[in-house]
Amino acid sequence: MASTQAIRKAKGKIKPPRKHGPDTSIQDTWASLSHAIKEIQNERAHQLSFEENYRYAYNLVLFRQGDFLYRNVKSLITENLSNLTEEYIIPAFATGNHEDPVTRGQEGEVLMKGVRKVWDKHNSSMRKLSDILKYMDRVYTVSAEVPQIIPAGLKIFIDDVLHRTTAPVQEQVVNAILGQVQVERDGYSINQTAVKECVDIYLQLEDNSGRQLYFSDIEPAFLGETRKFYVQEAQKLLGTCDAAEYLRRVEQRFDAEEMRSYYYLSASTATAVRAIVEANLLSPHLQTIISMPESGLDVMIDLNRLDDLNRIYRLFFQFSASTGGPQALRKGLKESIISRGKAINESNDASNTEVNAPEEDGEKEKTGKAKGKTPAPVQTLNLALKWVQDAVDLKDRFDSILKSAFQGDRTCELAISEALGSFINQNPRAPEFVSLFIDENLKKGLKGKTDDEIEQVLDKTITLFRFLTDKDTFERYYKTHLARRLLFNRSVSDDAERGMLAKLKVECGVQFTKKMEGMFNDMKLSSDVVTAYRDYLSNTTAPAVEINVTVMTSTFWPTTNSGATCTLPIQLQQACSSFERFYNTRHSGRRLTWQPALGNADVKVQFKAKRHDLNVTTMAIVILLLFENIPDDDFLTYEDIQKSTSIPDHDLQRHLQSLACGKWKILKKHPESREVSTSDS
Repeated sequence: MASTQAIRKAKGKIKPPRKHGPDTSIQDTWASLSHAIKEIQNERAHQLSFEENYRYAYNLVLFRQGDFLYRNVKSLITENLSNLTEEYIIPAFATGNHEDPVTRGQEGEVLMKGVRKVWDKHNSSMRKLSDILKYMDRVYTVSAEVPQIIPAGLKIFIDDVLHRTTAPVQEQVVNAILGQVQVERDGYSINQTAVKECVDIYLQLEDNSGRQLYFSDIEPAFLGETRKFYVQEAQKLLGTCDAAEYLRRVEQRFDAEEMRSYYYLSASTATAVRAIVEANLLSPHLQTIISMPESGLDVMIDLNRLDDLNRIYRLFFQFSASTGGPQALRKGLKESIISRGKAINESNDASNTEVNAPEEDGEKEKTGKAKGKTPAPVQTLNLALKWVQDAVDLKDRFDSILKSAFQGDRTCELAISEALGSFINQNPRAPEFVSLFIDENLKKGLKGKTDDEIEQVLDKTITLFRFLTDKDTFERYYKTHLARRLLFNRSVSDDAERGMLAKLKVECGVQFTKKMEGMFNDMKLSSDVVTAYRDYLSNTTAPAVEINVTVMTSTFWPTTNSGATCTLPIQLQQACSSFERFYNTRHSGRRLTWQPALGNADVKVQFKAKRHDLNVTTMAIVILLLFENIPDDDFLTYEDIQKSTSIPDHDLQRHLQSLACGKWKILKKHPESREVSTSDS
């Protein structure tokens, strides 16, 4: 028991740790540490002990020598940077005595590489210093409210290297960078990597406000030189390039500046540079480019230069969107279309055009005179066909440009449509011409075409129809032309007729086509009536002349109120009376009014040598029947014919001219001439 107590008493007490003092003096410790720092700066850190040097710095901070350590480390950094600057940077300063851009570029490259070498050496040593001074950074810099050693080293680099007061390092570096840019702008190759590595230094450094040094030291000077360069460049290019080449050069400048900004300057500079290029090369010269003689917008369109047109679209819309580019291009497009449209209107104006009929080989009038001008209706038709085709071709051209060069831009499409509508409606005969074009195509222009080709023609015509503001006039012409096609059986395709009618209904509504559809319905009902009439004649005495009747509802057809009348010969009167008797048995209360001006007849005639089958109008057959029973050497005067037929003078002269003055003469006229007068026989 006693022994146990003795053992317990022998146990020692826990004592507080003994305060340790430095094994060596402060000066000795700093001497050892400063030697290590210099070795690190001289890139001989592999010979040093990290733990030992860390302990030196630790002890200095621990024994309240943090300020001493901090100041002296900064002094060593300053001294090292000064030595590096004098070794690598100052000797590389440009002399300014070289006119050769390649030599100047090489000088600038050497300087930038020197700056980068100093920067790399500085950063490498600072990272190692930061490792052995971690305790100072963690304890002293926090309590003293001073930057840690790496930020402090960056500040020293700015003050003692870039902004060195004893040597113009900053000026030389900026001039070297700007010189490299100018050499590249002049078309020479440079070491872009060297420029990038130098500029990156400025992007990593910050001024006292926390702003990257690049934006105060490099960018303002770069933008200023860029502005001066492009003021001169614009004048040089305008004096030496046509529009297409000018736009190519401008596009190359935009691309080069953007690449330069992103590759070895700063991406944020790209916007400012683009604005400078646009403000000097594009926005002041938009109208000049468009209206350049022999190379502007009109010439590009004439020569179908889609690449150049696409380039002008991209430059005007992408880079000059806020300075009037799109408006200038749309204005140029409209002026080009209106000018071309005006030329089309003038070339197809009957008052400015004299269309002569083609003269057959050796064929002249017996009077010895050549054939005269083409009759007015034929001339009008020719003008209409050419005008509509020219208008369609013009629209097709600009539609192709819109799709291929302008990327289907909606605003350009509207400008093109407005200009097309303007020139189309400047022609007062546009509604008539469009209707004549459709009439001609539906009569014979679509023969031999496939369904797709027919649809394409009709679609293009409808496109022109959309531009017409006077659609009422078009409706009046179209109904007249449609009536003649239906009555004279001149339509090449019933499906095409109904397809066109369906398109008009889509464009203008049911009311627009209501009467036209009524005309088609009358034709169908008339076919049924004629079939029934044939059956009726099989049970009664048929008249000597076979007739085919179209019964037209007066409110549908535009020609049912024709004032042209005539006295029918007995043969035709008998045929008409026969049909009226039949029709009255089927419909009571309806009154039939015969329209001889709208009919035609097939007749067989016997000349001296040959027998011919003719197709003539109803009034023409009325006239011919007067000559059926007169001797060959006898004749009828104009007055005799007029008295017997009661045909109005205007219509009588027109039909006599057709029979006696055409290429194939059915009647002989005395005296011979191209016109018919009341004294002729």
